[in-house]
Amino acid sequence: MKTVFLSIFLISPLLLTAQTDSRLYDIIDQVSAKRIESDIKTLAGFGTRNTFSDTLSDTRGIGAARRWIKKEFEKTAALCNNCLEVFYQKDLVTTDMGKRVPKDAWVVNVLAIQRGSKYPNRYIIMSGDIDSRASDTMDYTTDAPGANDNASGMAGTLEAARVLSRYTFENSIIYVGLSGEEQGLFGGAGLARYAQKNNWEIIGILNNDMIGNIKGVDGVIDNRSFRIFSEPTDPTDSESKRKKRRFYGGEVDGISRQLARYVHNNVKMYMPEMNPMMIYRLDRFGRGGHHRPFNDLGYAGIRIMEAHENYTQQHQDIRTENGIQYGDVVEHVNFEYAAKLTAVNAINLASLAWAPPVPENVQIGGIVAPAAKFKWTKSTDPAIAGYKIYWRDTTSPTWDHHKFVGNVDQYTLKGIVIDNYFFGIAAVAKNGFESPVVFPSETF
Repeated sequence: MKTVFLSIFLISPLLLTAQTDSRLYDIIDQVSAKRIESDIKTLAGFGTRNTFSDTLSDTRGIGAARRWIKKEFEKTAALCNNCLEVFYQKDLVTTDMGKRVPKDAWVVNVLAIQRGSKYPNRYIIMSGDIDSRASDTMDYTTDAPGANDNASGMAGTLEAARVLSRYTFENSIIYVGLSGEEQGLFGGAGLARYAQKNNWEIIGILNNDMIGNIKGVDGVIDNRSFRIFSEPTDPTDSESKRKKRRFYGGEVDGISRQLARYVHNNVKMYMPEMNPMMIYRLDRFGRGGHHRPFNDLGYAGIRIMEAHENYTQQHQDIRTENGIQYGDVVEHVNFEYAAKLTAVNAINLASLAWAPPVPENVQIGGIVAPAAKFKWTKSTDPAIAGYKIYWRDTTSPTWDHHKFVGNVDQYTLKGIVIDNYFFGIAAVAKNGFESPVVFPSETF
């Protein structure tokens, strides 16, 4: 049953967090498993999408794949009065840049920007990877359909663009296909540098890498669980900030971890049938993904992916050995599951694109006092209804308690021992959407 959104002025602050917005339920319903299936089959049909594969053919190789992706974004743009700005962003990689670079080549990303009406330079990004690989990542001629890794994430990104292009947002959304992931995260690194050079204000990146497999190599079959990987703190933090964490906490409260909590909370509210698993790690053990280059430059970024991987279908030549079928082929992809994880992305993209900027200069005080005190810089944006204080047990992974405190720039939570909890502040817009939580960076 859908809960219709109520104006903030018709409900009390205590009920503020209980409301939902019916548009997010509509977004979930509009995600099409059939369209995702078609896109995955098309991408897998290019034979190989290795970063160094054919760029001239119209039917095989990464060149054909990226041109097709660009055309799909342009088709979506044509249906929304050119609401998407579609273009290539590229960087040259050379053989001296790593052992996985067999020859000099352009790493080409495909971007589609849906410009925000109020904050056009604030971006929430959804990414999928264009490229695929065989057993030997240096082999760019052997078939490597990459149906799940990562045509599934790319197809989800195309589908999210189709659905969300029907709406207008205050912040900008970028849908992007990234290349060069298997050779060293080159596409993500190039786009992160491009964002930094152009002074983009990035809310965060939702990196989707393998969102279509439900049967794990361990035999578990699960079409509801998925993982959210996030780094605990920001690698660009100053030495001073790292030292302060010894006394004030925040070891698991970096901006990427707050983005993960935001996604987790939204899914619990709007898609309660799903089981989001927050994994307290940058990525899978010893492995990497395209959110990492953004983290490296100080941007929030998380990886969203299936909960149960099947390693016989990843980075494998297509073959049968000892009765085991190896290879990342279309038959192994569950399209309904890929649609669910696409919907996870879509509702969070929409929520963040409708949300206000995070509060700035958040400070906390209350040493040896039965109260927790907060200060922050209040926004001048008239669309902001106020601010919400969150807190949790120091061992809890999620923000479990909250209080809406109005449109103020300071507040004292009385009768609470500051030593026993962690705290954060979020901005709340009059439309009901919230920013990610900001962990206090200073004390007073």
